[in-house]
Amino acid sequence: MAMRRAVGTLAGNPEGLAYGLKRRLLGKPLINEELGEQRLSKTTALGVLSPDGISSSAYGTEEILIELLKGGLAATAFTILLPITGVVLLVMVLVVLSYREVVMIYTKAGGSYVVARENFGPRVAQIAAVALLIDYVVTVAVQVAAGTAAVASAFTVLDNATTMTLISIAVVLIMLYGNLRGIKEAGKSFAVPTYLFSSVMILTIVVGITREIFFSLPRWHVTCTHCTYAQQSTPNHSSLITLGLIFVMLRAFANGGSSLTGIEAVSNAVSAFRPPEGRNARRVLVYEGLILGTLVAGISWLAHATHAQPYASGVPTVISQEAKLVFGTSLFGNIMYGLVQAATALILYTGGNTSFNGFPFLANFVAEDAFLPRWLTKRGHRLVFSSGIIVLATVSITLLAVVGSNVNALVPFYALGVFTAFTMAGLGMARYHHRMREPGWRYKIVINFSAGVTSLAVVIIFAIVKFTEGAWLVIVLFVVGVPTLIRLNRQYRTEAAVLEGIGSRGKPPEPPTYSRRSVYVFVDNFDLATIAALRYARSLRPTSLRAVHFVIDNVVADKLRQDWVRANPAIPLDFVDCPDRRLATAAAALVGAEAALPGVGVTAILPRRTYAPIVSRLLHDRTADKMAAAISRIPHAAATIVPFDVRSRVEMLADRGPMRGTDGQARSTAGAAGATGAAGAAGATEADGGEARPRRGATRGERDEPLPKAMSTPPDSGSYDRPPPSRKVSPIGSLTHPGRAIAEGRVHTVEIRPVEHNTVLACDVEDSTGQLTALFYGRSNIPGLRPGVRVRLRGQVGIREGRPIMINPAYQLLAPGTEDGSEPDGSEP
Repeated sequence: MAMRRAVGTLAGNPEGLAYGLKRRLLGKPLINEELGEQRLSKTTALGVLSPDGISSSAYGTEEILIELLKGGLAATAFTILLPITGVVLLVMVLVVLSYREVVMIYTKAGGSYVVARENFGPRVAQIAAVALLIDYVVTVAVQVAAGTAAVASAFTVLDNATTMTLISIAVVLIMLYGNLRGIKEAGKSFAVPTYLFSSVMILTIVVGITREIFFSLPRWHVTCTHCTYAQQSTPNHSSLITLGLIFVMLRAFANGGSSLTGIEAVSNAVSAFRPPEGRNARRVLVYEGLILGTLVAGISWLAHATHAQPYASGVPTVISQEAKLVFGTSLFGNIMYGLVQAATALILYTGGNTSFNGFPFLANFVAEDAFLPRWLTKRGHRLVFSSGIIVLATVSITLLAVVGSNVNALVPFYALGVFTAFTMAGLGMARYHHRMREPGWRYKIVINFSAGVTSLAVVIIFAIVKFTEGAWLVIVLFVVGVPTLIRLNRQYRTEAAVLEGIGSRGKPPEPPTYSRRSVYVFVDNFDLATIAALRYARSLRPTSLRAVHFVIDNVVADKLRQDWVRANPAIPLDFVDCPDRRLATAAAALVGAEAALPGVGVTAILPRRTYAPIVSRLLHDRTADKMAAAISRIPHAAATIVPFDVRSRVEMLADRGPMRGTDGQARSTAGAAGATGAAGAAGATEADGGEARPRRGATRGERDEPLPKAMSTPPDSGSYDRPPPSRKVSPIGSLTHPGRAIAEGRVHTVEIRPVEHNTVLACDVEDSTGQLTALFYGRSNIPGLRPGVRVRLRGQVGIREGRPIMINPAYQLLAPGTEDGSEPDGSEP
């Protein structure tokens, strides 16, 4: 461990504060080899995968009663309850039969999403994806709210809307924390709530029916005023054939559909079963359906017998009232009542937690198909899909905070997504059997098509009768969400085609070959980050290497010039005028002009200083990224960002001891940078007699070097302000032959070129007709001669590579608006 820490320190990668906090909260990171898959037996799988489905029986009957009592049917509600429950159970049978086919054929995880994708295509499958994602989110909110209602039923002091909402949000946060640590759904402990709840509820139903047949089963008496739905509603004495009553029963049936949520959980985890996966999953699905059907039917019958009434606040729950009436108020009765409430709360919370397994995996499947952001496919610190878990918890908590911890208020968001998934699964399997035509395919088509059509009818009914109560929002999510996922997929496919480089001929282009490679290093000051970038640039072994500074502040430019000359890095430094301060545009224009030359490839190096994430975002505008983005769009050009970790270097230097002065540090680091490459060379010639020739006394390194094309900007390459020539000077564009001349223009670029043991100051001067280069030997700086100023030059004109040059001309700096004809006052050495 000590060696690992030492290696991390030497590498300059110390653990940050955020990572340290994550490690303390979530534990040590798990390695990929620990990503094992535990196969489930049928007994364990029933307990682990069924809490979501079986726990929905805890509030299904209550939701039916709420709509019947709100509709003014208090006199007949408990009679109508039974046939509506029968219809709900019929739909459940069709759905279970349909999903039996799903788990036999699609033995990988994915459920109705995979069924829709394989039979209708990936785009139509996004309907199922949106439906399931909504289902998982609302499942967390509904199950947790119902679990909190069970707790508040046992502890009436908690019967407060705000308190219950806060408890529910706290439970979701605990689930978030636990799942980020890597809670495994396959753990046998997660099967305990399923078997405990099923056992105590079946016992409650049996004892209740026994007491009703052989003894007496009391009815519930409401002791409060105006607290139940029956007390708040107006009696409806209309006959059963009235449209209003039909509408009420449809609403009751739609609410009762919430009893069927969670059945699809088994189909989403078929691959977790022991072989044969499909057969074992089918048996577990049938067992789950039998238990769920028994509980829903039994709870509805006890509600019919006891007249247990739903309260407007949701507390006490119908199951709580039934347990109180069935077991009585004796010591044993109170113990059994507490056990029922504990088992109910436990399975509801566990059912809500199953979404933290299903949602991230579904989001991973959809993201792998490129219909959701790719970051949803990444496993986190503990080998779980952390991003999906955080998204699920955030949306669920938001839903609870906005709507409140009330099951009846949340149900309108619920069943629409669930039954849409049932519809896609049923119709998808019907299409599969019609296409495959295997033995018994006609019977299977009837089953699956019936399940699909019935589920579609429930979706339509729910959308109509619950539209104003929240179903409209789910419909909007479908209308917006499905096209959004399809558009995201189109964007990913377009990007993939671009990155693969496949053109109209269907094959990638040949790698480019360049006869000349130019490298620019964009610098804003001379420091360790700049030196690191220069070292990297030298390692590329380019044909030409130049440093470039865009002048937007003359003081900064002068400071950089002094530091550069003092450090002598043996690399030319260009000062380019940038009057509009658009650095990205200026960089793109400079690089584009060089890249447009035949056979030239350009690389732009941008040093970037990295700090702590928060400090970096607050104090720095990431100019390098903007410049790199602009350059990357230019053909035959590439941008490379060289990061420099300032924080680690500060810590390293602090460990070494007090830092030396700024100048000494610059000299030592510059010397280290300059030691790795040869000095750059620039041409040193004089114009005489019609051709450019070396001046007397020029060294070998100064002779016959070509004038760098990258220094200059073509007249048509941008919108730089080029002034028209004055009346008494020669337009630069007319200087096509050798001779003496007076020229005038604006300084666009100033460059310091190292030439063996000396320097040359090169200036590009432009007017509206052309460009001229002035070379001042033995100079690294001329006061006032900087990018953006107007200057008048007098001297001998020579022609090199088709461009006019002046060597050591006399010069005069012109104030804005100056057009006098006086001679330049600078001396010509």
